[in-house]
Amino acid sequence: MKPLYSIIQCRTAALKCGTTRPTKNSKRYRVKNLFATLVLSGLALGMSAQEQQTDSLEGTKVVLDEVLVQAIRATKEFPITFSNLDQEEITPRNLGQDIPILMNFLPAVVTTSDAGAGVGYTGIRVRGSDATRVNVTINGIPYNDAESQGTFWVNMPDFASSTQSLQLQRGVGTSTNGAAAFGASLNLLTDAFSEEAYARISSSVGSFNTLRNNIKFSTGLLSDHFEISGRLSRITSDGYVDRARSDLDSYFLQGVYQDDNTLVKALLFGGHEITYQAWNGITAEELETDRTFNSAGIYTDENGNVQFYDNEVDNYKQDHFQLHWNETLSSEWSTNLALHYTRGRGFFEQYREDEDFSEYGLEPIAIGGETIETTDLIRRRWLDNDFYGTVFSATYNKDNLQLILGGGYNEYKGDHFGEIIWARYASDSEIEERYYDDNSTKTDLNLYAKANYQLNRKWSIFGDVQYRGVSYQANGDDTGLVDDTFNFFNPKAGITFDLNQNNNFYLSYARANREPNRNDYENGSPKPEKLNDFELGWRYVSPDFQLNTNVYYMRYKDQLVLTGELNDVGAPLRANVGDSYRLGLEVDANLRLGNKFKLRPNIALSDNRNLDFFFQRDGELQDLGNTHIAYSPQVVAGNVLAFQPNENLQVSLLSKFVGKQYMGNIDSENSTLDSYTQTDFNVQYVIETGSFVKSIVLSGLVNNIFDADIVSNGYFFTYDDDFSNPGTITTIEGAGYYPQAGINFLVGATVNF
Repeated sequence: MKPLYSIIQCRTAALKCGTTRPTKNSKRYRVKNLFATLVLSGLALGMSAQEQQTDSLEGTKVVLDEVLVQAIRATKEFPITFSNLDQEEITPRNLGQDIPILMNFLPAVVTTSDAGAGVGYTGIRVRGSDATRVNVTINGIPYNDAESQGTFWVNMPDFASSTQSLQLQRGVGTSTNGAAAFGASLNLLTDAFSEEAYARISSSVGSFNTLRNNIKFSTGLLSDHFEISGRLSRITSDGYVDRARSDLDSYFLQGVYQDDNTLVKALLFGGHEITYQAWNGITAEELETDRTFNSAGIYTDENGNVQFYDNEVDNYKQDHFQLHWNETLSSEWSTNLALHYTRGRGFFEQYREDEDFSEYGLEPIAIGGETIETTDLIRRRWLDNDFYGTVFSATYNKDNLQLILGGGYNEYKGDHFGEIIWARYASDSEIEERYYDDNSTKTDLNLYAKANYQLNRKWSIFGDVQYRGVSYQANGDDTGLVDDTFNFFNPKAGITFDLNQNNNFYLSYARANREPNRNDYENGSPKPEKLNDFELGWRYVSPDFQLNTNVYYMRYKDQLVLTGELNDVGAPLRANVGDSYRLGLEVDANLRLGNKFKLRPNIALSDNRNLDFFFQRDGELQDLGNTHIAYSPQVVAGNVLAFQPNENLQVSLLSKFVGKQYMGNIDSENSTLDSYTQTDFNVQYVIETGSFVKSIVLSGLVNNIFDADIVSNGYFFTYDDDFSNPGTITTIEGAGYYPQAGINFLVGATVNF
């Protein structure tokens, strides 16, 4: 009989452990698959973040659902740096906070929340790269907004409750659908179908009047082929920051047909978010005296009193439709075809004081002999968009060769327009008149071929080539007239060496090219950016200890780095910087300490530099040499200490350290975010009832238990002052900060029927 760790490696496709591989339909495969799955379930949290795990004893169910993402996910047979997070690990902390917050303890990840408590607008950075550079797919379907390239998790509240697993690939990763990965790829797999019917009611409450309620159900397999499942959720929270309230609704509906060779899934999901704006941040002085202050909506009434407009909100709806058809054609060939459509529409509303008529195309008016050229007003800036397309892949798997051919075609149409819904002086405006009205169109075609070939029991080679053709047209006042076409060729190659049953080494090279986003055109005449990514890694696997370590070197040309500045709607601005690089070491481990304790530390050390950076300061162009890239801490570390005295109780202590970082690229001390440490406490207890109510799961989460003063995000800006000292130009620097909540809690209960 083979050692335990050898069986684990076979199950996770980590290291070849035999000269032949049983087919998925053979009895040998099913028995081996079930046994290995039982072993993994017993290990639970003890497996490495880079192990491919199941969250069910029904291995065939997991395999069938994983075909939706197998074309873009990596396994240990691939020379790719990645981490997996499955439903079993997500559930204990899933009490209403967003997906980025639930990913906070993965290697090289930094997260933030505008409202300060993980509900509402949240953000994520990986290896210092912001969300616009993290490619996100849901069941292989692109999720990044096609124009801004960002990901807005607030549009899909409580989506973690319908997520079976996610994989975070750091670096360029494998070819995927949608925008190119320039820091990481994140792909989510939604709920697997359930063979048994169930119903589930879940509620949680916590600090800042946070309340989450959801219900889930499944019919189970009907006639051995059909299943319908769904979820309804509602989350409300006042937020840590003043008035940063969130009112979030979401739904998820899925229909499945499956037989021995076919899996068809139809999904309809979406959300409606209303969040009070909290993107202004606060000053350094306010950080010391009033950490929760929010200037959004502030105005002075006719009597000179300071007021806050009560509807300074972001109001947006987004609905997604996906249709997936996977067919196993033979023991070697399988195909996957998906169609998708996303409908988004909404606005953000603002009270504006003393706005010039000319900014809105209005004429001055005369009242009582006085010419009026400004007015107080309330405006709505709308986005109405459609995103649709198809993705497809074919997989060939025989003997020592796995070959995947795939691609996708997607089209985006966005209408941007603004309305004045109230004005103190309306000039010659008409009701529902638009003061700007522009549109944009973007198409994205990508084709890829990737192969992994096992040369012998120790060596395998990987190759991946992708073509992307992107076309973008826009005509906004902020972007100017844009009509650009990009053609990108992205090759990738790597080699994997299995030293023995415990040790696995890999080396890879990947090329990525990426087009500018809408805000880049607003900020100037951007160039597309280029990246060469080199990864060298070592994986060690044994029953009680798993270790993953890798070194990377990411060399950029014309990288669009964050400048630290925001535009007038709170979106970060970027600029090309010529040559730059990111060099780092990442280590994560998983250690079993006896039968009850597990330790999962990780650390990421990096050096992130702009080369020969020039900056206009005090009226002169200065060579600042090699400066730090904005929002790129040199040290990011995390740890999870889990204690499980029995199968019903699990207690975890989670910690995160983020080192000092600059919010700009000129190494100014005025642009620094101080290092911080966050420690959370999580507990889950399962009560087995053995009746109509199958179980009751109680969960608790205390965030920031040491009540640390954390500032995880901010912005930095400069401007030239030539008025204070006539004849001289002085560069003035300023910054804003987004404080996070001190100690806060969430508690919840889930009743399973």
